[in-house]
Amino acid sequence: MEERNKTLGEFIIEKQSEFQYSSGELSRIINSIRLAAKVVNYKVNKAGLVDIVGAAGEQNIQGEDQQKLDVYANEIFIQTLINREIVCGIASEENDDFITVAGSDKSHSSKYVVLMDPLDGSSNIDVNVSVGTIFSVFRRKTPVGTPVTIEDFLQPGTQQVAAGYVIYGTSTMLVYTTGHGVNGFTLNPAIGTFYLSHPNMQFTKDGTIYSINEGNYVHFPQGVKDYIKYCQLEENDRPYTSRYIGSLVSDIHRNMIKGGIYIYPTSHKAPNGKLRLLYECNPMAFIAEQAGGKASDGFGRIMEIQPTELHQRVPFFCGSYNMVEKAEEFMAKYK
Repeated sequence: MEERNKTLGEFIIEKQSEFQYSSGELSRIINSIRLAAKVVNYKVNKAGLVDIVGAAGEQNIQGEDQQKLDVYANEIFIQTLINREIVCGIASEENDDFITVAGSDKSHSSKYVVLMDPLDGSSNIDVNVSVGTIFSVFRRKTPVGTPVTIEDFLQPGTQQVAAGYVIYGTSTMLVYTTGHGVNGFTLNPAIGTFYLSHPNMQFTKDGTIYSINEGNYVHFPQGVKDYIKYCQLEENDRPYTSRYIGSLVSDIHRNMIKGGIYIYPTSHKAPNGKLRLLYECNPMAFIAEQAGGKASDGFGRIMEIQPTELHQRVPFFCGSYNMVEKAEEFMAKYK
């Protein structure tokens, strides 16, 4: 079979041997995410036709207005994972606390926990801009057979066994890694099947795109301001192109394909940064590193940060290796 004609299901079965310690659960988790993504994709694509866009009238734990589609996506992913009895715990950006999952026999025999941002960039729904889902999978720390605890979720990113994202755009793609490279699958909506379309995805070592909300420039650390000026200088292959969508999945996806850096730094308004370590930065960092890129908080490796709380925020620099290194050089001057 030609590599690009391979379905996601066939690919998962073929790569089963790469899942350390797993006897099928990890494959089933990826399959469940695939199913939930297809349901959410259907709703996203018809969001303009029905009353599912707009705010739900509540705020999530982050204090942000929840979009109706946010709430829907959160419920779909949680229920899909729970119904298949393949995880012992779930943490979502939309929920205050983690969810403990027991099997139908009331046991807690599953070995994995999933952390997710069910609908990243949802503020863009109303204006028809791409949104996405981000997920991260860890092997539990507490003994199998017992209920999960916070310890199972507060693990550094280096302990991830899988991570990925779904981008709902002009085409819908599922991109994931289990620590053996990054592969992208595009949904054929006519038959509801994901096909391998982007095997072995890689960041170029250098890039020509920088992605940052320059409207917040006045609030940025001096190191970030200096790096932006460097990007705008007319020398060598610069000035770089500025491209910022405001949807993390979309910005990272574009930069992985074209080469670039994504930055969401600290600011006077967000002194700890805005992005969540567990639901956004760790999974994207795992993907970036597996694709030959680099992910940092401006000073050190994102995946080595020891989390202290479920909804912890951190600054985020992610993308082409040499671009992130250069940004770190500017940051180091003011450490």
